[in-house]
Amino acid sequence: MLDELLGRAELKARIEELEEEKRHLERRAEAEEERRSEAARKRQEAEATINRLEDRIEGLEERIERLSGDDETEVAFRGIEEFHGERREEVLSRLSSFETGPEGALTAMVHDDVPDAVSDVLGDRSALVRRAAPCLVCLDDAGLVTVALAPPTPPAAFVEWGSGFRLDRSWFTPTEPRWVALVRSDLFALGIYDGDNVTLVDEVESDVMGAHSKGGFSQARFERRRDQQIDEHLDRARAVIETHVEAAAGDDSERDQTGPPIPTDPGVIVLGEETVLGQFTDLADRTATVDATGDPGDALRSAVREFWTVRLSLL
Repeated sequence: MLDELLGRAELKARIEELEEEKRHLERRAEAEEERRSEAARKRQEAEATINRLEDRIEGLEERIERLSGDDETEVAFRGIEEFHGERREEVLSRLSSFETGPEGALTAMVHDDVPDAVSDVLGDRSALVRRAAPCLVCLDDAGLVTVALAPPTPPAAFVEWGSGFRLDRSWFTPTEPRWVALVRSDLFALGIYDGDNVTLVDEVESDVMGAHSKGGFSQARFERRRDQQIDEHLDRARAVIETHVEAAAGDDSERDQTGPPIPTDPGVIVLGEETVLGQFTDLADRTATVDATGDPGDALRSAVREFWTVRLSLL
C-alpha cells in the first residue's frame, strides 16, 4: 500500500521489466558470441580445406600438363641443383664459355608456352621445360648441353640461336648495388646488396599481437586491433623505404662516402610474407615470397640468399 501511495510500485514493475529485458539481451549477446565463434572456426576450417584442395589441383594440373600432347611418355629431370655464390659463378662461367659453330647454340627464356625451336630439339622432353618455367633454356644442336636455369630476375621471353649461349649476369645476381627489403607483419629490414654482401641500412620491429583462440566478441576486437597494429607497422616500413631511396637520389655530396655503395637504381626488391607483399607492389621493382626468420640483419641476409639462389634442371 505504501509503495502504491508513493508511486514506487510502478517503478518497481518497470525495473523488473528492464531487468528481464536486460537478461534477454544478455542471452542474445551470448548466442551471438557463440555464433561468431563458430563462424570463425568454420572459416578457419574452410580456409584449410581450400588450401589442401588448391594443392591437389596444382598437382593434378601439373600431371595433366606433363601427360598432355601427342606423347604420353613419362619424363623426369636428370638432376636438379640449387646454388649461389661461388658455385653460381662457376656454373655460369662454364655455360658462358661454351662455343660451337654458327647457329649451334639455342638460348630461350620461357615463361609460358614452350617455343617450337625448343620442342624441335628436345622432343618428348620439352614437357620438362613447361614444368621448370619460368626458366632460361640452354641447348646445343648436338645434345651435349640440355639445361634449364631459373633466373631470380628473368628477362622477357626470347628465342635465339648463336655460336654461344646468351647469359646476362644481371639475371642471376646484381651487377651493381641494389636496394633490398624484407617485410613481415612484425619486422622490416632495408639493406643494400652488392652481389656478395648485404649491408643493413635500417630496420623496424613492431610489437604485434600473437594468435587468439577465445572466439566471440573478444576475438573480433583482438583481430581488429591486430590488423591495426600490422597496418601501422607496414606504414612505418613504407616510410623507411621512401626516406632512404629519396635521400640516395639526392646530391652525391650529401651521401656518406664511408658506408656501403649507394644504389644508383631507385628500384627496390621487396621480399617477405605473401600476406603483406601486396602493400609494396607500387614501390617494388620485384616482390617474392621467402621464408626468413631471426633478427632483422640475419633475416634480411637469409631472404637475399634465398631469392638469389639459382635452380638448375638437367633436361
